Amino acid sequence: MITFSTISASYDGVHQAVENVSFATTKPAIVGIIGPNGAGKSTFIKAALQLIPATGKVTVNDQPLASFQKKIAYVEQKSAIDYTFPITVKEVVSLGLYPNMRLLQRISQQQWQQVKSALAAVEMTEFAERQIGELSGGQFQRVLIARTLVQEADYIFLDEPFAGIDAASEAIIVALLRQLRDNGKTIFIVHHDLGKITEYFDELVMLNQRLIAYGTVADVFTDVNLKGTFGDSIIVKGGI
Repeated sequence: MITFSTISASYDGVHQAVENVSFATTKPAIVGIIGPNGAGKSTFIKAALQLIPATGKVTVNDQPLASFQKKIAYVEQKSAIDYTFPITVKEVVSLGLYPNMRLLQRISQQQWQQVKSALAAVEMTEFAERQIGELSGGQFQRVLIARTLVQEADYIFLDEPFAGIDAASEAIIVALLRQLRDNGKTIFIVHHDLGKITEYFDELVMLNQRLIAYGTVADVFTDVNLKGTFGDSIIVKGGI
């Protein structure tokens, strides 16, 4: 179980980006985080993971988040990553090994096999030696997912993983995330396409600076909550 308690963060110490967001996920699930532009979706994740100054706390099975850092993976938006950095695909995936390694420890042959298996899972084996700058957006997103696989994280946070990627990559990632969920993982996904909500997610966080609703998709993905989240701009469920 992962519990978010009164998570708040501001842009400048005055204007709140996220305000007193609290909820708990009690079982493995794929959890969508939705809201309009500027709602604080990405900020919420960064605040919860202590990547930016924030208040509130996160606990895992009633223990402080700091005790479980090695079991938490975060994949930021692709636009925040430098594609020109000279690093190969397999080297990016191998970065997921480091939270579980000692200082100055070298990657073993067995660990490189983990990297190879992770690349196979996202159908990127043939790209292992390529520079990341040679990849399409969808291919690079699959590499980032592979990095979380070698980390063996129990809680995975993905910020807009489907933005600007091809349909084939999206299908591969969704199938893999479902498999991870079935293996006991919990995945949080910042998402913007309302048309895919019922297909992709088990639970939903509806956010507009504060929490509008949290629960199963069947329970909370309603016209009332959509209007509460997106305002009067919402027209019909599945589109704005």
